[in-house]
Amino acid sequence: MQNKIILASKSKVRKEILDKNNIESVVEHSNVDEDIVKLNLIKERATPEIISKNLAELKANKVSLKNIDHIVLGADSVIDLDGELISKPENRKEAIEILKKLNGKSHFLISSVCISKNGSMIWNYTDKAKLTMKNFSKNELEEYLSKISDETLYAYNVYQIEGEGRNLFASISGDEDTIMGLPIKKIKEYLKIHGD
Repeated sequence: MQNKIILASKSKVRKEILDKNNIESVVEHSNVDEDIVKLNLIKERATPEIISKNLAELKANKVSLKNIDHIVLGADSVIDLDGELISKPENRKEAIEILKKLNGKSHFLISSVCISKNGSMIWNYTDKAKLTMKNFSKNELEEYLSKISDETLYAYNVYQIEGEGRNLFASISGDEDTIMGLPIKKIKEYLKIHGD
């Protein structure tokens, strides 16, 4: 499959998933201010799923406006804990607070992808996976975080599912690529039919 697309994402993980699946891509950051968008959508009582979809679309549309006639892929992932949006941690203090919130509970990891061309969305898809975290003491959570590099921590929310993070969970139900931020099977299906 030789579809050259523009990836509107800073995520090294998403780029790696595309590379692994032989989808040629170049990265161009959208520079969308995600925090402002999230705050506005939360004020409007948007669900985490809607927030994830909107951010993926905003990123793809913004980059596709500058790259006429190119296919642009935007993506966004959020955690939905009983309807509450959990964003990526900004620092280790936030990371431990997030882990304490998720401790012993089930949550959904939602990943949305959007393909845009000439500033408009032409396709989108959202998938979710359910993860149930084991019960840990505060010390155990801190010990887990001490094994995680900063780069990993900020790239994968607070858990890296194909690494150390798998040990946090009692059960995982859903597509691993979705958990890593890019439901690649659906993207490949779309590109096979519509790719340039």
